[in-house]
Amino acid sequence: ACVILGFCCPILMSITESFQHTLFKWAEELDSLSRSQDIFDCYEQALELYPNNEVIWNSMGEHLFSIGFRDEAAGYFHKAVKLNPDCADARENFYRVANWLVERWHFLMLNDKKRNIAYQRAIQKAVQSGCTSVLDIGTGTGILSMFARTAGASHVYACELSKTMYELACEVVASNQMAGEIKILHMKSLDMEVPKDLSNRVSLVVTETVDAGLFGEGIVESLIHAWQHLLLPPRPARLEGPTEGFGRVIPLHAVVFGMAVECQEIRRHHRVCFGEVGGLRLNEAITWRSPVSNEPCIDDTAEPYTTERMRQVPGGYTALTDHFQAMTIDFNNPQELEELATRKLCRLCLPIVKEGMLDAIVAWFVLQLDENTSLSTGPDEETCWEQAVYPVQGVLGQTVKPGNTLVVDVSCKNSYLVFHSIAILNHENKMEIEVNTMSNQTSNNLASEAELCDALANLQTTSEPKTNLLHCLLESSEIARLNNTQYNDHFKSALSSVLSSLTSVDCGIGVSQNIDDRSLNMNCENTNGQSSSDLTSDMLCVLDVSEGFSILPLIAAKLGPVKVFSSLEKVPQQAALSALAELNDISKDVLEFWHNYLEDDSPLLQRPQTGKLWSVIILDAIEMCGLIRQGLVEKAILARCLLRPEGRLLPQCIKIYGMFIESETLQQESSVQGKEATLGFNIAPFINQFKVPVHVFLHLSTLPHVQLSEPVELLKLDLMSLATDDLRSEIRVQVHSSGKVTAVPFWYEIYLDTETSLNTWSDTSHWKQAAFVLDNPIQVNTGDELVLKIHYHKSNISMIVNYG
Repeated sequence: ACVILGFCCPILMSITESFQHTLFKWAEELDSLSRSQDIFDCYEQALELYPNNEVIWNSMGEHLFSIGFRDEAAGYFHKAVKLNPDCADARENFYRVANWLVERWHFLMLNDKKRNIAYQRAIQKAVQSGCTSVLDIGTGTGILSMFARTAGASHVYACELSKTMYELACEVVASNQMAGEIKILHMKSLDMEVPKDLSNRVSLVVTETVDAGLFGEGIVESLIHAWQHLLLPPRPARLEGPTEGFGRVIPLHAVVFGMAVECQEIRRHHRVCFGEVGGLRLNEAITWRSPVSNEPCIDDTAEPYTTERMRQVPGGYTALTDHFQAMTIDFNNPQELEELATRKLCRLCLPIVKEGMLDAIVAWFVLQLDENTSLSTGPDEETCWEQAVYPVQGVLGQTVKPGNTLVVDVSCKNSYLVFHSIAILNHENKMEIEVNTMSNQTSNNLASEAELCDALANLQTTSEPKTNLLHCLLESSEIARLNNTQYNDHFKSALSSVLSSLTSVDCGIGVSQNIDDRSLNMNCENTNGQSSSDLTSDMLCVLDVSEGFSILPLIAAKLGPVKVFSSLEKVPQQAALSALAELNDISKDVLEFWHNYLEDDSPLLQRPQTGKLWSVIILDAIEMCGLIRQGLVEKAILARCLLRPEGRLLPQCIKIYGMFIESETLQQESSVQGKEATLGFNIAPFINQFKVPVHVFLHLSTLPHVQLSEPVELLKLDLMSLATDDLRSEIRVQVHSSGKVTAVPFWYEIYLDTETSLNTWSDTSHWKQAAFVLDNPIQVNTGDELVLKIHYHKSNISMIVNYG
């Protein structure tokens, strides 16, 4: 049939929609049978017939993405967008995968002219001193390789593991007329061999495979392998003169620095700060843990740090210690690299210089590229790097003051730089300890073992640790939501209002929730066949389908005679919620876990049982990153079918607000700005293919920007009545300050009911903000009026800004 159709273009055009429908249905059937190869064969044949059909290209990408082939999926999404830039589904799919394939820090790094100049100078100096064969490990866009070739290196090799970045580097190098001069390999450096991949050992390795914690990108393992198999031997330390015949690495070495800080923003994401929230006692039965911890009891496979750009952290921070030197590492000493993992931990005793709450150890480093060139990732620097943050939890998370000493162990474990805060010693221990700070580089930073043991033995604690508490591990976003007292109190108020109203209706009018099943749309029925529990006809039922750990079911249970259902799936979190219920005198018969009554792969939104409807359904409307949660409108439409008369969704309505701003920072994070920052190399057109218009996880309160207009309402989503997830609006916005409109940040007012709302841009909000970044900034003057067009499609927001 395909062969026959291939000769009949008019027939093909006339049956396009029917063909697509049949193809997609058949692909679903094959997918249910796990016949992935047959799916791909069908799509390949379909694309032979319809090579310019963006819908088929996009659908093929979705299947590839669903089974983990993200690189391949990106190619299909990209092709679909090229065929039809207005195809919203393909465009949003490509943006989603682009964020994963080309992380946003690539743009910041390439726009960091200071960083680029430093690497160019160091590479040029090394090549001109005799290092004429070069290997660039983790080449990215290939810029370091091009520095080496331009400096005169005769043999330049580069390796890159990411297929997307490898293909990008090939395009960039070819565009800069070096395709035959730089050999780019799609592989890990750990798999490279001489002479299979390199004709001979090289004299110079250049790399920037470092993260905020220095070692997290695998630089140590890569360089150990390079010294053993790919590099010429290092020049002996005492030997001076020509470098010919010896190998070297750029960067030369690194020095790690740190400081202890008080920071409310870090605290509220990694420590439950309140004993009572929303009328519930929290800390008497459970020890809450963040997955990011510097405590040795936490899973060794997890990263021991998170990252923050400390100069932009909301609320700022206070340094509680002087800056201290924690570690040095010589990348040109193979023996030191090999011994790093087994190196004896470094114990630092740090005097507290300012009173405050001990929330974290913040670390950064200085990369010494050569003897004269260095780069700092410090919190006071204008740099593309963030700093590594090691949250302090448990009994050490307490107020410290001058006279106290913080004892910290520093080590390299599982290829990560690790800080363990082990004790706080007060002045009564009378320890005399010298500390290695940036102002006193030569002092001895280690207390003797005898002194420390004596001090620890005499250390007085305010309370004995509770060993019988249940331990519960929460994501940082879940901890931040627990700490958002306004969020939980407002939900308590809204729940109280709606439950009181429904109770009055039931008592005053005698309305029964028992209904005739035939009166409902059959699509809304619970076909599970299981009964969640025995519910009396006058029992109010509340379902919370929030993502992650939520105490809202227990808040509802404290308000009256209701049956509450949590959508938690993780057994440890179910145990924690049950323990909280018991602690707060909530009967175990009141709390149920909804997933325990659902069959595998069955829809989450179903009736509580046959003939019964929900009184309240709590939807999780906004992701912490600042975007509307995927499928929100579809869930709201279905949820409304499952509500009893007078039942309510929470939230009921969402208003989207935005304003015009000028922000060079957002531009730098969005795309490479021409050739100047990349020192004349043509990189921007290639990597900018992967730019995305919407930026997330923004701290709008600390984002460097100039506000050019007042906030305006962009769009309204009424979840109690909305019947489509495709909405458009057009508004006129007056400019109140001259400048250049580069972005439209947006946030939400979440209306739980007509009187109670939550703003996602407030000091107490656990949500971040997002921004739509314009492709072409618009120069404006005070008093100008611009037309802003907003398109909401399947939870995604796009915008167009023009003069009216």
